[in-house]
Amino acid sequence: MSTPFDIQQVAVIGAGTMGRGIVVSLASAGLPVLWLESNAATLEAGLAMVSQTWARQVDRQRITQAQADANLARVQAVDGYAALSHADLVIEAVYESLALKQEIFRALDAHLKPQAILASNTSALDIDAIAAVTARASQVLGLHFFSPAHVMKLLEIVRGEQTANEVLEVSQALAARLGKVAVVAGNCPGFIGNRMLRTYVAEARKLLLEGALAHQIDEALQRFGFAMGPFRMYDVVGIDLEWRARQLAGQGMESPLVQVDNALCALGRLGQKAGKGYYRYAPGSREAEHDPQVDALVLEVSHELGYRRRDIDEQEILERCLLALVNEGAKILEETIATNAHDIDQVWLNGYGFPAQAGGPMSWADAQGVASILGRLERLQGVLGEHWRPAALFYPLVAGGKRLADVQEGRV
Repeated sequence: MSTPFDIQQVAVIGAGTMGRGIVVSLASAGLPVLWLESNAATLEAGLAMVSQTWARQVDRQRITQAQADANLARVQAVDGYAALSHADLVIEAVYESLALKQEIFRALDAHLKPQAILASNTSALDIDAIAAVTARASQVLGLHFFSPAHVMKLLEIVRGEQTANEVLEVSQALAARLGKVAVVAGNCPGFIGNRMLRTYVAEARKLLLEGALAHQIDEALQRFGFAMGPFRMYDVVGIDLEWRARQLAGQGMESPLVQVDNALCALGRLGQKAGKGYYRYAPGSREAEHDPQVDALVLEVSHELGYRRRDIDEQEILERCLLALVNEGAKILEETIATNAHDIDQVWLNGYGFPAQAGGPMSWADAQGVASILGRLERLQGVLGEHWRPAALFYPLVAGGKRLADVQEGRV
């Protein structure tokens, strides 16, 4: 039976990398898509990319030519907000600027029918601040796709303070139609996945400055089972993305933890796309090759920052990176940003390449034993400082002989 939020016509704002992947995902699932992009050249490139994507799928015999033609026919470029008036759902996928997103949501609120749902693909920004500029906060939410959006299985559905349950439910149904693994997350900087990623990456960067090298950290985590380590990941996504975001925000450039990244970007080592980043890449190859020049740069930066480097073994790399993830995950559970530990595991298994055999970071922690995890966090706090203070949730879990898997909506 049709509801006020029945999604039959979708619109996408933005034809950058994320917008393109989202359009492919929607049209491939049989949904007609209106596509709005203010830059004509970007839109033209986007249309070419989605067409090429389906052509490649035909070549690989994943779809037929008739299916590719039908998919492309579902995509219609439009030239203004007025053309979106009958859309049931609009997904905004422009770059991470709160002011820009608010400007877009004001325009969407003015032009779309009253029952339309407005979604942002933001990976970290405040959904409530975006919803606040509209007169329909109950119909605003985050739909955080992972790049490339037509390949990655995870969809973080971010509930704002006023997001209606019916809007969450129809979004979960949409995710199922797209073949996505949907996890509902609360609203905080970075939501579930990127909030934990920041803590994990910060620990890897500290290890880099204290004495480890990028390839040693990556190899340790890859041997544990990660699809790739954090520095290889940065090469793939582009080291310059966060660098440019720091410049745009006018803050964060001075943090010791990003000085190696800053130095690499200053040298034009932006990652795989530039043929060199934390690693070097042969022309046309995606194979990461160890580069002693990066080792020398890491030594130079760490010494300039006053670090006395020491030998760091694989066990310490794993201990600190994994426990940083688990401790942040426990805080997310405690704050009810995630409903349960399983949801956190689903995010990390489907969005970040956590090893499937370990079941996700929270399952891994439960297998280690919560009392063991707490003891190890307390030891790290004693040695390395307050940022290792264990999440308060661990204490009642240990006292009651419970696991992280027993926590539901913040309750033990």
